[in-house]
Amino acid sequence: MTAQRTIRCAIYTRKSSEEGLEQDFNSLDAQHAACAAYILSQKHEGWRQVAQRYDDGGLSGSNLERPALRRLMADIGAGRIDMVVIYKIDRLTRALTDFARLVERFDAANCSFVSVTQAFNTSTSMGRLTLNVLLSFAQFEREVTAERIRDKIGASKQKGMWMGGLVPMGYEADGRTLRINETEATDVRTLFSLYLEHGCIRGVKAEADKQGIVSKRRSFSTGGTCGGVSLSQGALHYLLTNPVYVGEIRHKGKNYPGQHPPLIERAVWDAVQAGLQDKAARPRQGNQSDEVSTQPHPSPLAGKLVDETGDRLTPSHAGKNTRRHRYYVSRRLVTGTREQQDLAAWRLPGEQLERVVADGIVRHLRRLRDENRFLVDPSPSAWRHIEHAFEKVVTAVESRQSPFWPEIVSRGQIAPGLLSLDLDGGALGKELDIDPVTIAAHAVSVQVPFQLRRRGVEARMVTGLEAPAVDPLLCRTIARALDWMDEVRGGRPIAGIAAAEGVTERFIRARLPMALLSPAIVTAIEQGRQPPTLTTETLVRMTIPTDWTIQAKVLGIAG
Repeated sequence: MTAQRTIRCAIYTRKSSEEGLEQDFNSLDAQHAACAAYILSQKHEGWRQVAQRYDDGGLSGSNLERPALRRLMADIGAGRIDMVVIYKIDRLTRALTDFARLVERFDAANCSFVSVTQAFNTSTSMGRLTLNVLLSFAQFEREVTAERIRDKIGASKQKGMWMGGLVPMGYEADGRTLRINETEATDVRTLFSLYLEHGCIRGVKAEADKQGIVSKRRSFSTGGTCGGVSLSQGALHYLLTNPVYVGEIRHKGKNYPGQHPPLIERAVWDAVQAGLQDKAARPRQGNQSDEVSTQPHPSPLAGKLVDETGDRLTPSHAGKNTRRHRYYVSRRLVTGTREQQDLAAWRLPGEQLERVVADGIVRHLRRLRDENRFLVDPSPSAWRHIEHAFEKVVTAVESRQSPFWPEIVSRGQIAPGLLSLDLDGGALGKELDIDPVTIAAHAVSVQVPFQLRRRGVEARMVTGLEAPAVDPLLCRTIARALDWMDEVRGGRPIAGIAAAEGVTERFIRARLPMALLSPAIVTAIEQGRQPPTLTTETLVRMTIPTDWTIQAKVLGIAG
């Protein structure tokens, strides 16, 4: 008689909010008890509960970045679990795409899962179909709920109510309104007075540091603290432009009368805003009309980048026929002596450099979002306050169409192999409608590794973030070379081919060796995986080896 197989069962539980988790018997315990009872009812089938618990409290089901879920998937991958038992499907995930990824990993490890309240089993095709339909509605419900919450917050802010988030310096939360913190209010009024006195934020910062004025000290439910440090220029700009100090609530670019008392007099506020507006940078207009241009700056990163020697990258351009090519060039290439104009200097195509910068920032911000490390306060409530605005910021940077995207870059340095960027916390905070001090310090520091390919003094950055770049001219030339080689092998003279093509024999002979490229190299070129330096001109000028292994090494393409 065959011994019954033991099915090792793991219970996974999750709760979106932290409310009630401090209780002796909370929602996670209730889910665990129900799942344990279900496993016990299947004892005759060989089901046995593992001792390890997998509980995620206060974490959303919108993504898979959960500690207990990661431990669970690691144990499944190690072959220690045969069945995952959950209370409801949405405890595992609320996203259909994430569910598909989990099921694929379950199948690879011969693991199934069961929902004790919905009687689904992924071991059957009908169960999979039903689960897909169910998760589609779960995801729809989540999105509708999010829209309803955003609408409710918007309507409440239009009524002047305080809807949570980080309380501005000078105030304390008091239900759905704010009350003045007199100790901090004195510092806020001093900062406004300092701006009227000095007329620039740099002067305000210097004087504020002398007087010992620091940012608001905050404590979070997680036990973390922040604040109590010198105010940066970005934080000062955000504070001086926050309409909450004149009794207003800001929502999506509009201000509404608030229910809280003002801290700054309207006349002082208006004078400060006028001064800040007057100091704001404006695009140069030349001899054009006085009307302010709404066109983006032709070189949006001008004045923000330096190379490894500290030399500023200066916008430059070159024209050919009707086309204009933009570059960012090390200043010594423009003003230096001939000895200084060497290959250590940089000459980068403007469009490409701006794309690399934007893609690096987007990837950095999305990684912090997925790891929940963007804010000092990692609680779900803090993230929900900025979630919608965060996506708008990422989209604006990714598209590079909004005038905001270059403002997010405070400074950048390029060195061989690494592009380092410092983001402007004040600009980020303004777009997200939060105090910049609540943004984690590592969130404003971006590192973008890259490889460099040079053509003379001009360089091309290859980061691995870019889509493969297919060279149409190179592909056409190789295709023609293959056709010509077939004709030569068929007995047609090169002179006849040249006459038919309307080119010289020298033109044919220079390109004919491309027909000897290995199939692997030709495939790589068709897919755009060749090095940026590998062009038609490069192949025409070089002697192409007949050995395919040597070809791969010389051309830098893995065979």
